[in-house]
Amino acid sequence: MAARDDILIRVTDLKKHYNKGAIRALDGVTVDINRGDVIVVIGPSGSGKSTFLRSLNLMEEPTGGSIVFDGVDITKKKIPNQQGNLVKLDIDKHRRKMGMVFQHFNLFPHMTVLENMTLAPIQVRGIPAAEAEAKAMALLERVGLADRADAYPIQLSGGQKQRVAIVRALAMEPEVMLFDEPTSALDPEMVGEVLEVMKQLAHEGMTMVVVTHEMGFAREVGNRVLFMADGLLLEEGTPEEIFGSPRHPRLQDFLSKVL
Repeated sequence: MAARDDILIRVTDLKKHYNKGAIRALDGVTVDINRGDVIVVIGPSGSGKSTFLRSLNLMEEPTGGSIVFDGVDITKKKIPNQQGNLVKLDIDKHRRKMGMVFQHFNLFPHMTVLENMTLAPIQVRGIPAAEAEAKAMALLERVGLADRADAYPIQLSGGQKQRVAIVRALAMEPEVMLFDEPTSALDPEMVGEVLEVMKQLAHEGMTMVVVTHEMGFAREVGNRVLFMADGLLLEEGTPEEIFGSPRHPRLQDFLSKVL
């Protein structure tokens, strides 16, 4: 059991319902995400995986439950300040600590790679342009794309775009990286280059929550795997436990189809 200080995100009884409860995308998910965890979320389509991930930074507003991030319940509209007075929660302040990488890159097409990467650090964090550019170039160097700094997204392959999307999120120096099926829109030959960057991040100790269909990645890189179905967290464990000795019949059935 992790010490309380190690828990970065504590999710308790998280619910997301639509149509007055007729559709239960999340139906009471409880899990702790510790600093340095690489948590891989697997399950069939429509199981609530992406809803869970997008709820962590309130891109999806939960119907019920709580998400305590860095000691603050971000599902509350108002939180106590240092003086004990209730003040409006600044969700953008907390989102800045969470890097998010989507299926479809979300790069600004009218900006170069370097401009895409420096926009938020300069405008949101107030970092001087020269410093933001130097940091962006160092990050691009890390993923082998320094020579593409002045290219526009249309001039990049899918794998290159996704690598830029990852380092763009890293440029904000987040405490946790959230990946929503980051390879599902890529051609098969480009998947490896993106997974390689994610493996490197994991080895460096970045806290990551990854929704993916890449079972090899889950097995090799994750330290914990969550299996979701029908809006429920049905099983969690180490990769060895989940893939080697699955207990829940739904998980056994799922793995029989994907492995």
